[in-house]
Amino acid sequence: MAEKDLPTYRKIADELRTLILLGKLRSGEKLKSENELKDQYSTTRVTVRKALALLKADGLLISEQGRGVFVRPRPNVQMLTTGANFRKRRDTGVSNFNAEAAAQGLRPEQRILSVESGLAPADVADRLGGPQDAEVIIRRRAFFVNEEPMQLVDGYYPSTLFAGTEVAEPRRIRGGVSRLIEDPSGPVGQRITQFVEDLEIRMPTPAEAAVLKIPPGVPLARVLRTAHTSAGQVVEVLDSRVPCDRHVFRYVIDVP
Repeated sequence: MAEKDLPTYRKIADELRTLILLGKLRSGEKLKSENELKDQYSTTRVTVRKALALLKADGLLISEQGRGVFVRPRPNVQMLTTGANFRKRRDTGVSNFNAEAAAQGLRPEQRILSVESGLAPADVADRLGGPQDAEVIIRRRAFFVNEEPMQLVDGYYPSTLFAGTEVAEPRRIRGGVSRLIEDPSGPVGQRITQFVEDLEIRMPTPAEAAVLKIPPGVPLARVLRTAHTSAGQVVEVLDSRVPCDRHVFRYVIDVP
């Protein structure tokens, strides 16, 4: 449909969307009132309301009762993934997520939701390489930036390797599980040499949308990251669910 044939509410929504994406309407900025927008576009409040509803459905605007309509705050975190980056973060004892967020002037936080033993989902069990009914340790965490939920991460670890270790305890592990894996006196004692990430884009489940505060129309990225050691052993699978409106992932791939 040609732009001149678009209904007025679509033209208004497209113009406001462009202003938001260009940063001319900033994150958290309050929009003009419906009356002011009506006058600006020489239309009716009903038409303005339809335009705003469209942008709310796209996850670009939010309403606050008694205050008005605002550009939805989006505390984006750019995650840089390289082998050197992983090694540097591990040596400092600070996770890559926390270090990247802090470097961007944001306040990161990780919360342990639960640590339990059980069975892994079929696609995770396939990546771990053991039988489907093999018991694993599951560490469930939530990640926040400036107190806003950013992702849910479930870590799966073979019980044959990690039972009775820090992995099975409901507390933070300095340097992360990778530090424990590479500790010469630890349960594995091998160097992590490869991560394999599988990315799936889908719509969130109702539970995921509620916990991560994902607005209607915003998809979710599910990232399955499998860690391999120098001996070819799979020691960890991370299942991350990430709202697509608040992350930028950058992968640096060195080609020999």
